Amino acid sequence: MTGRSTFETRILLIAAGLLAATPALAHHPMGGTTPSTFTEGLLSGFGHPIIGVDHLAALLAVGLISARFGRAFTLPGAWLLAMVAGVGLHVAAVDLPLGEVLVALSVVGLGVVAALRPTLPLAAAASLFALAGLIHGHALAEMIIGAETTPLAAYLAGLVAVQGAIMVGVSLVAQPLWAGVTLAAPTQLRMAGVAVAVVGAGFLVTGLA
Repeated sequence: MTGRSTFETRILLIAAGLLAATPALAHHPMGGTTPSTFTEGLLSGFGHPIIGVDHLAALLAVGLISARFGRAFTLPGAWLLAMVAGVGLHVAAVDLPLGEVLVALSVVGLGVVAALRPTLPLAAAASLFALAGLIHGHALAEMIIGAETTPLAAYLAGLVAVQGAIMVGVSLVAQPLWAGVTLAAPTQLRMAGVAVAVVGAGFLVTGLA
């Protein structure tokens, strides 16, 4: 194993371990206060998907699955477009029933696919990302409801930037591990996928309690 592949493996294993071990954190970078300025909106957009472990786990899974297709810069776009639509739906007062449960189920589903079925067709992967992105976008919009146009736009820009960076970064790190692999995911990626599913299951139990 080369030094580079060893480094990549360690990064993936560390990410998996952190996701599996990290407790549910607060989802609001501004302490639950609605952003009122451009800077507050941007910082909230940057921070919300990171300190929300369920959202972070989903982004990791999207990156892992995207790596199999070698589309680090394009396939996550399905998530981002649908995520923006989900934010728009929530801002327009269109509610999704059992939102927290749907978020948790999406994390479980993405983790299972990353661990067991990363070879699903490209169209199916894009559809899965779009559905999950819509659900997460709707949930992420909760803290921006009632904000003025400027902080709302900044929040949305922050969401797109940080989520895109995470998904693309994970995909680029994971792509070399797929070299010469055509069927089951490499062990490191399966472990990361299982960790994501475990995180989703934890949130699912909490949401149903």
